[in-house]
Amino acid sequence: MKFRSSVFASFILLFEVIGVALFLRGFFPVPVKSSFSSKSKLSDLPAEPLSGSTPNSTRIPHPLFKRVVIMLVDALREDFVFGPNGHKFMPYTRHVVERSSSHSFVAKARPPTVTMPRIKALTTGTIPGFIDVVINLNSPALLEDNLIWQAKTAGKRIVFYGDDTWVRLFPKHFMEYDGTTSFFVSDYTEVDNNVTRHLDSTLKRDDWDIMILHYLGLDHIGHISGPHSSLIQPKLLEMDDILKKIHSALISKETEESLPYLLVLSGDHGMSETGSHGGSSEPEVNTPLVLISPAFKRKAGMEKPGVVEQVDLTPTLALGLGLPISQNSVGHVIPGVFEETSLRDQLRFLHLNGHQLSCLLKDSMPNYEKEVGFEQFRVAEKAHGNWMKLYMEGNTSEVLANMGKKVLKQYLDALDAMSSALSKQLGKYDMYSMIAGMVFVFQLLLVLLLAMPEALSGAATVDLPVLSTLLSLPFYLLCLLFASIHVLVCTSAESTCYFCSLSWGLVFAAIALSSAVFCILISMATRRLPLGQKIHGKSPLRSSGSEWSLSELDMLLLAGTVGHTLSLGASSFVEEEHQTWYFLLSTLCLVVFQDVCRKYFREQSGSGDDEEEHILPCKDHHPYAPNKADINSEKWLALATPPFTLACCRLLRSFNQTGIQWAHLPDFGHWLNSSEHGVVLSLLAAFCLILIYLLVQRRCSWVSKVALALGLLGVYSYRAAVGNVSFPWQHSGRTMSKGTVEARFVYVFVLGILFTGTKDLLRSQIITADAKLKSRGLWEIYSGLVLLVSLLFRAHNLPVLCGCLLIQTLMAQFIWKKLHYDAAQTTIMHYWFGQAFFYLQGNSNNIATIDISVGFIGLESYIEAPAVFLTALNTYAGPLLWACHLVCYLSSERDRSPVAVGHGCYCLALLRSVPAAAYIVLVTVLRYHLFIWSVFSPKLLYESVHLLLTAGVCLFFNTMEQSHSSGTRTIVQIERHSGATTAARLENVVRVWNSQLESYFTVFSYSFESVT
Repeated sequence: MKFRSSVFASFILLFEVIGVALFLRGFFPVPVKSSFSSKSKLSDLPAEPLSGSTPNSTRIPHPLFKRVVIMLVDALREDFVFGPNGHKFMPYTRHVVERSSSHSFVAKARPPTVTMPRIKALTTGTIPGFIDVVINLNSPALLEDNLIWQAKTAGKRIVFYGDDTWVRLFPKHFMEYDGTTSFFVSDYTEVDNNVTRHLDSTLKRDDWDIMILHYLGLDHIGHISGPHSSLIQPKLLEMDDILKKIHSALISKETEESLPYLLVLSGDHGMSETGSHGGSSEPEVNTPLVLISPAFKRKAGMEKPGVVEQVDLTPTLALGLGLPISQNSVGHVIPGVFEETSLRDQLRFLHLNGHQLSCLLKDSMPNYEKEVGFEQFRVAEKAHGNWMKLYMEGNTSEVLANMGKKVLKQYLDALDAMSSALSKQLGKYDMYSMIAGMVFVFQLLLVLLLAMPEALSGAATVDLPVLSTLLSLPFYLLCLLFASIHVLVCTSAESTCYFCSLSWGLVFAAIALSSAVFCILISMATRRLPLGQKIHGKSPLRSSGSEWSLSELDMLLLAGTVGHTLSLGASSFVEEEHQTWYFLLSTLCLVVFQDVCRKYFREQSGSGDDEEEHILPCKDHHPYAPNKADINSEKWLALATPPFTLACCRLLRSFNQTGIQWAHLPDFGHWLNSSEHGVVLSLLAAFCLILIYLLVQRRCSWVSKVALALGLLGVYSYRAAVGNVSFPWQHSGRTMSKGTVEARFVYVFVLGILFTGTKDLLRSQIITADAKLKSRGLWEIYSGLVLLVSLLFRAHNLPVLCGCLLIQTLMAQFIWKKLHYDAAQTTIMHYWFGQAFFYLQGNSNNIATIDISVGFIGLESYIEAPAVFLTALNTYAGPLLWACHLVCYLSSERDRSPVAVGHGCYCLALLRSVPAAAYIVLVTVLRYHLFIWSVFSPKLLYESVHLLLTAGVCLFFNTMEQSHSSGTRTIVQIERHSGATTAARLENVVRVWNSQLESYFTVFSYSFESVT
């Protein structure tokens, strides 16, 4: 079955989007969260269970602690305290653990073991992942129910000193704070001194209830020299002295009438043997948890620390302070903390925790009633009611005490089961869904690569053996094999994957599709070999005597594309990816300049009159012969285009600082947006809008020209309404507005231009085959898109849009057309320019650089569909404008092959598929990397959305490509310069590969054909 190149590429991309979506669903499992938007309140707490009469009061037991000090030492491993060297590293802490009133535990931190997720785990009781950052796009603040918010709401006075991540997560929550940055890992002294300097004065005061200290020095030492460095012991001794100072101050302020204090020592995560963290090794996930309070029993010697989950600290602290437990907490209380309270209070604490976990279980699991923990909690709650009935009747027999202990054990078992059931859905990747999506994407990529000779041929058609595959025995055997694997995985005891939760109809369709793609892949691989062509009754591919070679430009395009893909495996290259594209674009300009010099100087003596025929259009299309002055002017303009492009891109880089390392540095955009430079910004914006009109209106009808002019005037009016720019007659003290009317005014003209262009396009394809009308319709649609982007761009970014259009005009007029670059080369250059302009407009691989405000332009309230569309268009304006320009350019050039659009669509699909497929493998391998959530995961989201948008662009390509039948009847005018085109060179490369691989595939080819 034969498909056009554009149709084939579009379908491949659409199926890849499905595969990537399945991968993302496994990589970012949806966390268990309560659907209730409000936070927990004391008034919402359940009553004490009491059978046979009305419920008892809804009170919770009185707080156990008056003051709480949390000392969080970053990267504190459990063996630093409890190990053989504990006496040497932290002598006072070890003494308190062995002889004082304390409880000691090994708290397990779930991966990813990095600071921000661990802080969220300690304060919310959840096991967060990167999806939490995506959900809270509007603000870095922690919006869900948490311990800090509950304490502040209850009137607790909180002070904080240490890692400024806390300040960003909890703005306006602390009565007093001093944040220290965690990025300077070479500093392990001042970063802790800045915390300790507040201790003496704060410990003497009585105006606080909770104090949180987060020390970073130990973590920095680990990153520098590892856990066995000589710097570790002095730093741990320093931490030990600080703990002693805090403990002594709390003891001195203790009185008999007041409630006792609680001192908590813990680490947010551990440290690997190399000094890093982020993975799931034992040294990384095991942290010490030491609870010190006179409310506990005094110990007689060292006991083996118990094992708890790090999230168990959240409900324990909440109940100890008399606060409600956070709604989304999956931890259960540490029973030893409450063992000195009355039995009624102990049961009440466990009942409150069980009620919170059961509510979360109901809200997050459809079959919650089948959970063992839920049933155990119901039994324990009923037994608790019976116990309360006897207790309220004044029964004081030993039977009551034994019954209470039994209920206590039932509650603990239920809490452990429910907490475990909720935690299993949060703390791990869905590897089955990830692998299934990754395998499917790679199958499609290999099919795309194997179809290269046919897709880039003169016919631009791909012959896929669809029918023969569906009727072959291997197809059904693969379906049976994949179905068996699916059943085996989904019936395993530990399986909780998303793919297993789908209906069997969807699963069978996915299995059949994957099996068919695999069979098509094998069939195409065997057909590419000379032996495979003999079996099919065709003569093998042989070189026709013409040697293939790659020009400097081809080598650059190939090496740059492959090199960029490989660079995505390094976090620094992902953070500063814009530098890669700036470098590639600069190199491209130099290589193009070399081609221009070769054409107009080196080959001028050998080409003679024939060269002049290439420089200017044929004389048949002009009533007059071009004079020598016109030829020279075009020559010098062509020579000036690459250096001008290089200079323009360098100038545009100064408008927006992007990336991670230097994003904080001032740029020209900040200078323009300052209030004292408003006049300069107004003049620059007006000039850019005028230049945009002059560059875009040339190929539009007069109606669209008028609409474009009025629309650009509306853009300036909108920016003036919101206060970015000003009209000369406006006063400086004018009132600002949302600019809703002005923005809607522009939207009207955008829709009008798009309607006019679509009408011309449909007329050219349905009513009359007018190439000129089709070209005008395409450029009108493009001008409507430019007008919409100019509305969305901020005022200081209008020069970036203006530079983009200017470079497109010059490159199309003097480079791509005059140097006769084929469709493949032109497509790759468009793709490179689009990627560079993605970063030139201020984007990066950080979610924070997404400008969400554009989703509200022209809207009175939040409406999801237009907000998402406008935000995506603004973010990917650079790649989309260059891709749409590519469609218009390839479709409008009369001297190009009619299959050029198909070639361009295929190349664009290949350029997007290769990095997307490679990147999902990289993030799978690096899923426990230190920067997986902060660097690699945002990039994965950007790649996925870019793949989706490219699929949409390829569908637009598909509508523009001429039919196969008309294409074969048209004279194929391949580029006129000497040598093979990129398509021919690639086909020759495939021939060489075929001859080299013939020996390896001989046996397999025969066996596959015989089975089929």
